[in-house]
Amino acid sequence: MRKVHTADSTIEVAHLRNVLEAEGIACFVRNERLAGVIGEIPFIECWPELWVAESGQELRARGLIEQALRPRPVGDPWVCPGCGEHMDAQFSECWRCAGDVEPAEQGP
Repeated sequence: MRKVHTADSTIEVAHLRNVLEAEGIACFVRNERLAGVIGEIPFIECWPELWVAESGQELRARGLIEQALRPRPVGDPWVCPGCGEHMDAQFSECWRCAGDVEPAEQGP
């Protein structure tokens, strides 16, 4: 077992656990319920930790975590080719007709 990530956010650690499990990496969270003892012990020791069950998976897990935490570039607003709805850049699918942004219209 190897620790691959720790953060002050339980939500972040839970999301990363889901990312790893979706890729077939068995993992678990430690310190998930220690927030109540902050002040009694150092706060960093109370942060939730993500651990990989198999020791040979930690490098792959760290790569997936890095990729999941990397900010995604946002392109330009686009117009749905299916229905003409104007969409903000962070959306890749039209809310009205489920049409995808065409690669030529997508920003860098």
